[in-house]
Amino acid sequence: MGNVFGGFGGGGGDGLSLSNGGTDVFLDVLTLAVSDLARDAWDFRFAALLTLQDQNVMGRGAVGFDLEEIDWGTTPAERARAKDFVVRVVDLALRRHRWDELGYEPPFAEGYLRRFRAMVEAFDPADAVRGHGGVFPGPDGAAVASCVPHRVLSALPYWDGCRFCRSAAGQEP
Repeated sequence: MGNVFGGFGGGGGDGLSLSNGGTDVFLDVLTLAVSDLARDAWDFRFAALLTLQDQNVMGRGAVGFDLEEIDWGTTPAERARAKDFVVRVVDLALRRHRWDELGYEPPFAEGYLRRFRAMVEAFDPADAVRGHGGVFPGPDGAAVASCVPHRVLSALPYWDGCRFCRSAAGQEP
């Protein structure tokens, strides 16, 4: 069992298919990057999307999202800004931003990130189906809470602690 990110058309298309362990690594490195780059309302919504992909809460093999399900905005400028933010998050993660804090070496993370970046680059946000699937948090669901020990955005008030707190507490299945 695994998870798919970025596939087009409800899981179809050319997505990034990851094992459960690969998913954890992919989300760990993206969480470190998005937490340090988020500044605007949309950024915090994207951060919330990532925090809600926690398999320790949602279950193994039960996470993932399609790029077309993201609310990229209504104007060309909004869509371009949102896409640029996602690319910047991936690029920061590709520079191994804060990977020394992981406590493990993520040997395949670079490949996952390069594949996801290529999918985002190829994706036209004008093709997104707004409201499809309901996976992208609305403005009220933005990730604004921060985990103090790990310095990352968390999914409060949905659940206590960040993905690193739950992993460190031995709560991984």
